Amino acid sequence: MTPEPQFLTGPDDRTPAPPPGCPAHGIGPGGLHRLHEAPDLGALYEQLREQYGPVAPVLLHDDVPMWVVLGHAENLHMVRTPSQFTRDSRVWTPLEDGMVEPDHPLMPHIAWQPICSHAEGDEHKRLRGAVTAAMETIDQRGLRRNIGRATQLLVNRFCETGRADLVDQFAEHLPMAVMCEVLGMPEEYNDRIVQAARDMLKGTETAIASNEYIMDCLRRLVARRRARPDDDFTSHLINHPAGLSDDEVGQHLRLVLIAAYEATANLLANTIRRVLTDPGFRAQLNGGQMTVPQAVEQSLWDEPPFSTILGYFAKQETELGGRRIRAGDGLLLGIAPANVDPRVRPDRSADMQGNRSHLAFGGGPHECPGQDIGRAVADVGVDKLLMRLPDIRLDCDEEELRRTESIASQHLVELPVRFTPRPQQDVMSQPSHTPMPVPQPRTAWEIGTVKADAERAGAPSSEDGGSSVQQAGTARRRPPLPWTPPPVPTPPAGTGETAGHSRPQGVWQRFVRWWRGY
Repeated sequence: MTPEPQFLTGPDDRTPAPPPGCPAHGIGPGGLHRLHEAPDLGALYEQLREQYGPVAPVLLHDDVPMWVVLGHAENLHMVRTPSQFTRDSRVWTPLEDGMVEPDHPLMPHIAWQPICSHAEGDEHKRLRGAVTAAMETIDQRGLRRNIGRATQLLVNRFCETGRADLVDQFAEHLPMAVMCEVLGMPEEYNDRIVQAARDMLKGTETAIASNEYIMDCLRRLVARRRARPDDDFTSHLINHPAGLSDDEVGQHLRLVLIAAYEATANLLANTIRRVLTDPGFRAQLNGGQMTVPQAVEQSLWDEPPFSTILGYFAKQETELGGRRIRAGDGLLLGIAPANVDPRVRPDRSADMQGNRSHLAFGGGPHECPGQDIGRAVADVGVDKLLMRLPDIRLDCDEEELRRTESIASQHLVELPVRFTPRPQQDVMSQPSHTPMPVPQPRTAWEIGTVKADAERAGAPSSEDGGSSVQQAGTARRRPPLPWTPPPVPTPPAGTGETAGHSRPQGVWQRFVRWWRGY
């Protein structure tokens, strides 16, 4: 008798494997779903939620077992309990047992690295403290000015043509331009570094070479800033009291650059697509019922840049979502399924404006430290784009938009748009300092302005036969006071008040004139 397949992470309710030749798609040993073969991960997550609850067993490439955490509360518990769950993959049982080969497709996401997102305890405090402190030195106003200039430069490239692909020509370029400026290497920003970042994230045959190109840029940056510090993220990271080595600085720069690039490119593309394809969404923006930051936050709920994060690992036997989790089990942080958990969001169509309890940036000790940069890039980028091209519209049917989907994220392949061609703008022009005409002072301080305006224009007042409109607009006259207020004292000599530059009337005199209806 052949024993039934054993799932290493040990759910109590195992389903028998399908018989040989079964046409069931994406089903592996134990009747478990292979995430990488699912045609629609969103639909699969809902199926798993219905079948298993907030924590479900699944399979990765090469039938490596994993838990996917679907519940909002369960995900928060996992990321906020470092005593039970770690991001150090070296404790992962399939890795220790040799099930995960060095060339496993997900190894770049899972392999341990000496960076803060994989560290724990004092080492995590040292590395994370340096990154957080460097982030806090970023001038937010200056950052938004840089984002605005970069946006205008990118729009200048295609604004005269009347057509563009906002993925290839905008969403994948703006985050890289901004991050190169933040890190202190604006001269490195060009099409080549954007292509390298795209390539290494896709895991192509040239991904290793692309990663090396980016690391070479970062090593040169570290060497320059060691010799000549500046007021940028890299210099502050180098000079932090934690004393990071050149290798540690380079690895953290790569982490910040690529994570910010990938997440923000997806966030930009998703938000713009929503504006172009959802008339109600755009109407709320145009009508002022929703601001661009609120639109971005809604996108973070509905289409988070990363749908899952690989991964967390159990340090001890524990329980999560009613499932027994063994020491060494691996778990996926399920951002997308947690954001639509019916227990926290029973109506998926409801507006989530002002609510930042989504998991788009993770949580706990490893919550994304650069999330404010991502929000700023999306806020300013979308706002400036819509201001420059107010009649922008989708240049294809919405059903024709294509996406590439992986376990970690979804990417829009392209976003073709059409708009009225417009001239380029000078992105370096400064605000005008030309003095504006100064309005003449009023003859009287008053609540209503109809009578004073009529007097300046030489028109008859209501008392001299003025129009009924003027009479209606003039404040009701008060009865005269039974006494005359004291005169305003003449200012003493030497106060600098000369003819034509008299002091404005005092509060008491203005009140008297208002009371009399002047």
